[in-house]
Amino acid sequence: MNTYGIIHMLKYLGTGTSGNPDIAEFMFVLEVDDTEVLYCDASKKIVEPRQDGVKKMLDDNPGAQREYTQECFEHQPGIYQNSISNLKQLLNQSGGVHILQCMIGSEVNENSGEVKGFLQLGYNGEGYLEFDLKTMSWIPLKPEFNIVKQTMDGDRNLIKYLGNLFGTILLERLKMFLDYGSSSLNKTVLPPVSLLQKTPSSPVSCHATGFYPDRAAIFWRKDGVEIHEGVDPGEILPNNDETFQMSVDLNISSVTPEDWRRYNCVFQLSGVSEDIIIKLNKTIIKTNLVNNKTHIDAAFVLVLIIIVAIGIVAYKKKKGKKLK
Repeated sequence: MNTYGIIHMLKYLGTGTSGNPDIAEFMFVLEVDDTEVLYCDASKKIVEPRQDGVKKMLDDNPGAQREYTQECFEHQPGIYQNSISNLKQLLNQSGGVHILQCMIGSEVNENSGEVKGFLQLGYNGEGYLEFDLKTMSWIPLKPEFNIVKQTMDGDRNLIKYLGNLFGTILLERLKMFLDYGSSSLNKTVLPPVSLLQKTPSSPVSCHATGFYPDRAAIFWRKDGVEIHEGVDPGEILPNNDETFQMSVDLNISSVTPEDWRRYNCVFQLSGVSEDIIIKLNKTIIKTNLVNNKTHIDAAFVLVLIIIVAIGIVAYKKKKGKKLK
């Protein structure tokens, strides 16, 4: 069974700016499982659902529509501008463009029920503060922000609100988005998984491509236990069709032929309960040897076509001269 779990995440990305009238004074984006669901631009007075299901959610819940509009146009712009002003004073800054960013996320594992969250603040492109949910306290990312930490740690109303935010509010909003979300929010696409090898002495690569979403894991097992020695995992990479690919290599130089059957590759995708398991088997490994021959044959045929075409042209020219 898939131990990776079915994980859903709600993420808030907010940005406030000062000093440049051409940049939105405040905007935020809400994402569910890395899919944008709601967009706000305070300067343009826009609160826009980015999924059909979210539009229906706001139509069915006018209170939610009103809340997001007030947050976008009234409440949050002032908070960001005041914070930027305070930071400028703290850091002895005056003119210029200044940017305050906030990222908040809450995720839940449907299999285990485990809930995680994070809150990070950035100022002018650098880390500023992080909130530690275990200790319910702020962590300054630079020494000059220690005084800010002390002030914010002392704000018990803020700490209480953050506890409620991560414990209740974000999870309720995530559930609402998922309930109304379009198929894209819950879409899962399983990939074909192949074993690849450049040469007989090269590592065997277990490669999965065409999966969605990008919350996936791929690894090698021996006798049913995940292994790390002799294993080189790769990163998740995007494809051109909005799906993803990833691979993990296994060094087989020390694996005896009779031990191959003890190894298998496992691919797990969030939202799918069953794993894809591929046994280490020489008969199903794809190598570059056949592909190289194909490329050589294709190139040879192309050269022949060119030579024949040149010959025909030369023959016609020669024949034309004789006729004259």
